[in-house]
Amino acid sequence: MQDLIKRLTPEARITVLTGAGVSAASGVPTFRGNDGLWKNFRPEALATADAFGRDPKLVWEWYHWRRFRISTCEPNAAHHVLAEWGRRFPNFKLITQNVDGLHEKAASAKATVGQAPVNDVIRLHGSIWEVSCWGGCANSPRRWRDETIEFAELPPKCPYCDGLIRPSVVWFGETLESNVVDRAMRAVHCDVFMTIGTSAVVYPAAAFVEQARRQGAFTVEINPEATPASTTVDLVLKGGAETVLPDIAACL
Repeated sequence: MQDLIKRLTPEARITVLTGAGVSAASGVPTFRGNDGLWKNFRPEALATADAFGRDPKLVWEWYHWRRFRISTCEPNAAHHVLAEWGRRFPNFKLITQNVDGLHEKAASAKATVGQAPVNDVIRLHGSIWEVSCWGGCANSPRRWRDETIEFAELPPKCPYCDGLIRPSVVWFGETLESNVVDRAMRAVHCDVFMTIGTSAVVYPAAAFVEQARRQGAFTVEINPEATPASTTVDLVLKGGAETVLPDIAACL
């Protein structure tokens, strides 16, 4: 771990990529684990535009369940350490595959009186707390924040055209927004790149650690289990993010 500690300096460009494993200790159902099942449906059968087109009520019932589960969750120690690093290190960048908003919630909790929270998270897959008009009506914003837990009806209606709204997340078969990918690619140009709580199998996120290594970054993986990235990074720290990240922070 000392190889990592000595590199975490105020001048260092530090980029962290997080996945579902970071939020697991908060009680957020992991997308690919058994606790991610809902009524025996796999996420791959629900998180698609085709599924929404066929049965928007069913898809929204699943997202209603997810939003309710996430609304009861609080950021864990890993979120809080990363929020603190966002303030401590001027060149810190955070990329996440998560849509739960816990990174932003932790950053808000870390904000002191009169100080704006650091919420500049690069969200590859969007946010479960944002929605957009399914029909893309001309009067609505491209997306807007809606933290409603109990909708009056499912599927909920667009307030701008009375059509349907959809969760503003990236579904299977959809491409990531180009400006988000561009921001993430710029963040990969760093001195230290840490991949935390992710399986390293979903692209383009899975390629970021290798790109960072090729560009000279010191690469680190934090995960309870081995992943395809484990044999390519400079340092593997085996364990949950909620345990390993506070251990690193305590050494700084």
